[in-house]
Amino acid sequence: MEIKPSQRVENIKEYYFSTKLKEVAAMKAAGEDVVSLGIGGPDRPPHHSVIDAMTDALNCPSNHGYQPHVGVPELREGFAKWYRKWYDVDLDPKSEIQPLIGSKEGVTHISLAFLNPGDGVLVPNPGYPTYSSISKLVGAEIFNYDLVEESGWQPDFEALEKLPLDRIKLMWLNYPHMPTGARARMETFEKAIAFGKKHGIVIVNDNPYSFILNDNPMSIMQVDGAKEIAIEMNSLSKSHNMPGWRVGMAASNQTFISWILKVKSNIDSGQFKPLMLAAAKALEADKSWHDEVNAVYASRRKVAEKIMDELGCTFDPTQSGLFLWGKINDPAVTSEALADRLLHEAKVFLTPGFIFGSNGERYIRISLCATEERMNEALDRIKKLNGK
Repeated sequence: MEIKPSQRVENIKEYYFSTKLKEVAAMKAAGEDVVSLGIGGPDRPPHHSVIDAMTDALNCPSNHGYQPHVGVPELREGFAKWYRKWYDVDLDPKSEIQPLIGSKEGVTHISLAFLNPGDGVLVPNPGYPTYSSISKLVGAEIFNYDLVEESGWQPDFEALEKLPLDRIKLMWLNYPHMPTGARARMETFEKAIAFGKKHGIVIVNDNPYSFILNDNPMSIMQVDGAKEIAIEMNSLSKSHNMPGWRVGMAASNQTFISWILKVKSNIDSGQFKPLMLAAAKALEADKSWHDEVNAVYASRRKVAEKIMDELGCTFDPTQSGLFLWGKINDPAVTSEALADRLLHEAKVFLTPGFIFGSNGERYIRISLCATEERMNEALDRIKKLNGK
């Protein structure tokens, strides 16, 4: 008898980076030196006090047991103080914050908590691929909404009004935007909240990039009445150099948070207490530490801009975040073809824009998560590929 997977598995593909990194790993195993500028995973450690806090907590025997799904009070209170300090937003640490095992987990839990099979969900194009894949896993109907360079990669709410909004239950936002680096705009957040309230659509802003090469961190929760209809996810992965630690959070009203907790409590068994205590310590980082981190990214960004120039790509110099997003100006070259050529002929891995949706097809993305030395090595290889 033939065994087949569930329809939800047949309806999705393996995550692009999961498959591509296998190819890169195989090249490295064969002795090839690949400069990887694809993944947005910070390559530097968190503040030394975070490591110290983790080490101290590890030595306490009582810290190794199961922990509450709502997280330890120190972490929830740390998130609340963080939001008050940087975003001027007040959150009740007991009822309006839910720690998460990273934002990707949050996408899953929120989708399961709010979407029934057949419900509509608004997904940005281009946008984080996980919004689409998780929507498919829960059986939701995806309505892509266009983001284009000419409008600064911001939603067109007039165009959204023409969709069958009575069938749509949730909308994904992501500002500062990945992959384009478009900055958050309070006008966009205000329009999104008004749109959500008008149509009964939950607005979810995924906000992990507001501290990277960005001097004005913003939150959708700054909009009056946002808690009534919105959820915001945040993460320590990018902002605090902790991608492998898997620490994130969701903020919203008490009812929404309770629904997310219902899902989460049936899926995992809580986070490791020493990790949560160390994360609470990380949230105490001051502006000088963030400035130091951003100085490194700013220096790397200059090299990334030279790479874009060498590729004949144009870019918006006001971008923020961990990447540089550039437009491919040769109409005969696709993003996948360009990325594959660079990988196999120059041994440089960049991310093709098509993986983020059809509106990303004419673009390529460079990660800043490699040393300046390696980025310069990538630049030299591309120059040689171009005969220079």
